[in-house]
Amino acid sequence: MIYPYNGKQPSIHPSAFLADHAVVTGDVTIGAESSVWFNTVIRGDVAPTIIGNRTNIQDLCMLHQSPNNPLVLEDEVTIGHQVTLHSCKIRKGALVGMGSIILDGAEVGEGAFIGAGSLVPQGKIIPPGTLAFGRPAKVVRELRDDDKQDMERIVREYAEKGAYYKSLQK
Repeated sequence: MIYPYNGKQPSIHPSAFLADHAVVTGDVTIGAESSVWFNTVIRGDVAPTIIGNRTNIQDLCMLHQSPNNPLVLEDEVTIGHQVTLHSCKIRKGALVGMGSIILDGAEVGEGAFIGAGSLVPQGKIIPPGTLAFGRPAKVVRELRDDDKQDMERIVREYAEKGAYYKSLQK
């Protein structure tokens, strides 16, 4: 479902895929070839949510913000199942693993990987190209080439799956 909020209508690129029972409301922008999967909620009723191109937001995620503190996901980001994002920045090519929580003012650097079940606390900066996990998340190592290749594969496969499912909606 797509809802306006206080005169602000979501802006969704025509090539983006929104699965059944996903909810997008208010000041939300979703870029080309991005996908929002089943039962995800993206609310733009407090501040803007900006989602780049070829970004995938998997099933059961919750995206929201605090006043005057937008939520930004750059291009080619992967957000795993059941992730909660709140007024944070996820830089290009980063991956946030299943069940993780990223809080206000936190930033996940370009190409960084947040392990499943992690908590990135308010204001924490995860450097580019690193693997971090835990509660609270701590950097454990630099990413290897095989990690980066796997992250790129996930982005590619979700763009393909999104295009496939979108073709079924016609």
